[in-house]
Amino acid sequence: MKCPVDKDDMVVVESRRIELDLCLRCSGVWFDAQELDLLISAISADNRQESQNDLLTPSPAEVYETHRKCPICGKKMDKVWLGKEPKVLIDSCPAGDGLWFDGGELHEILHQVKNDRKDDILSFLSKTFKAQHPEDAH
Repeated sequence: MKCPVDKDDMVVVESRRIELDLCLRCSGVWFDAQELDLLISAISADNRQESQNDLLTPSPAEVYETHRKCPICGKKMDKVWLGKEPKVLIDSCPAGDGLWFDGGELHEILHQVKNDRKDDILSFLSKTFKAQHPEDAH
């Protein structure tokens, strides 16, 4: 699969039956449809459906950013806000093929997941898709 940002081939990263496509050049990551739901369920300590729904419900974004093409269907993706405050601006395939996170955006969402334990998948993904946060500067 080609990265929607720089058109490089992406590598597949797999853990607990979740396959993510990672661009080694820009650190962006592609989630096929429903993979983000699976990831959040796997790392959420309380697995409360309502908190996951709040986190995973996208809202349209009216921004003037370049619209990238979906690596699956080739259609221009929509810009949407995802997560809780602060919301994260991501790209969403209008055909429902998946979601694109630029480098660091996935880490922003993972920080919003209620998790009382350090899960191995969360730890791995946080390190892989890390953005610099003040609380991380220890």
